[in-house]
Amino acid sequence: MKKIIVGISQRVDRISSYDEYRDALDQRLVDFVVRSGFIPVPIPNTLIDLNSSSKNIDNWLNEINIDVILLSGGNNIGDIKQRDLTEKYLLLWAEKYKKPVLGICRGMQMMGIYAGGNLEEVDGHVGARHQLKMKEMDINFLPESVNSYHNLALKECPDAYQVLAKSEDGCIEAIKHKKLSWEGWMWHPEREVLNNIDQMRFKRMVNHVK
Repeated sequence: MKKIIVGISQRVDRISSYDEYRDALDQRLVDFVVRSGFIPVPIPNTLIDLNSSSKNIDNWLNEINIDVILLSGGNNIGDIKQRDLTEKYLLLWAEKYKKPVLGICRGMQMMGIYAGGNLEEVDGHVGARHQLKMKEMDINFLPESVNSYHNLALKECPDAYQVLAKSEDGCIEAIKHKKLSWEGWMWHPEREVLNNIDQMRFKRMVNHVK
């Protein structure tokens, strides 16, 4: 049986002492994917150029045979143009081929912008924890309490999505696409200790279990 391959987008770090831009990925996120029973594959940001040419990344995605896209956190949208272009193309590709997508923190923000949404600045969401306010039907399938490391949030839920959960102050914390197997979470599941709920939900999403 073929193992499911999860392509993970990467943050970009500028290392001034070496005059280098480096793609980077939290090892805990790789471990989260492995513990879910899937194969993680980091996606380079250099496969798409600044002129928006997508030939290289399109060939790479098909050659590697990526099954799922995971948009990771880190970098504010607008700070690294090449990463923005890469993730927008990943969403376009995933939509075309009906691939599951999970967006974490910035990843959820990118999903919202891709669908026509906007971001706004928020207070009290960096280095904090929030109790999720959710629909009754989702109580057993989302964690009650989540971490928070962001200063931007979706201003509104795009029409293509439905809200799964909000924080106590009304900020959107989780969304789900109405037609595709796509979800966005503003918390970092890889930074939680043995959170089986996140892992179970990720596996259900990847396997198209409603």
